[in-house]
Order: sequence, then structure tokens, then C-alpha cells
Amino acid sequence: MVVYYEGQVLWSQLDANQHMRHSAYADIAAQARLNMLNSLGLHPAELFEYHIGPILFREELFYLREITINDIVKVSCELIKARADGSRWTIRHEIHRGDGIKAAIIIAEGAWIDMQKRKLAVLPIQLSELFMLSPKGEDYVEEQAKTK
Repeated sequence: MVVYYEGQVLWSQLDANQHMRHSAYADIAAQARLNMLNSLGLHPAELFEYHIGPILFREELFYLREITINDIVKVSCELIKARADGSRWTIRHEIHRGDGIKAAIIIAEGAWIDMQKRKLAVLPIQLSELFMLSPKGEDYVEEQAKTK
């Protein structure tokens, strides 16, 4: 498990029941994804030079255990499905508490968007090759890239 985000649960991330609120899970998963991309050499500044950014089609969250104030959380990311060209992808995030207990799983399905054309895009080959170096789950499935 490669940890891409580690941090303390803040007061502002709690709901009325003193648990981490649902949107805070999405926030830390998004930061973990960005950190993973950075670790691969896919820095936001370079993506933006190509006017490309990641987008989500779907995000699914499975709550397994409670996370509360001051817990330390660690978030891992791994690719579980992708087209061979990296144009579409599914990333699984696992959130563990400081005591090592797996507290949540988030599955995010996404792609890349051309921010000028506002249409789905394919990464330039050199960036696609970097993206495809993402850690892959044991259940990873690679799909063929769509041809025009």
C-alpha cells in the first residue's frame, strides 16, 4: 500500500454526530489522487500547459469504520481499471485510521478533459506513459483504447 495522503482529522471535517463528514472523505481522496499524480511526474502546471485536467464521472464511498476528531488518516491509491492509453480510469482509495484499521474505500471513475474545448481528451503520449505507471491493484483490468 502506497500512502499518498496522511493527515489529522480536523474539527471542521466533522458532522453533527462527531464523525468525519461525507464530503471530507471525498476531499482527502482528491488530495491523495493529486499527490499520486505528482509522484508520477504529472504535475498540475504541466497538465495545464496542455489545457488538460482530471475529471470524475462517479465517486462511490463505502464506510467501514468510524473516523473521529484527531484521528490520523492515511490514504492509498491504486488503479483498478484503465484504458491502455490512460484516457479513462478507475482508482480505488483506501482510508486507514492511525490504528491501522481500514475505515473506508472510495472508488473514483474518471477521465481527462480539455479545459478549452470542454471535451474529453487523451493525455499526450509522454504523460499517458507516466500515468500508466500508477500503482495497480491485484484486480487491475486494462481495456483497449477506443479508436476513432
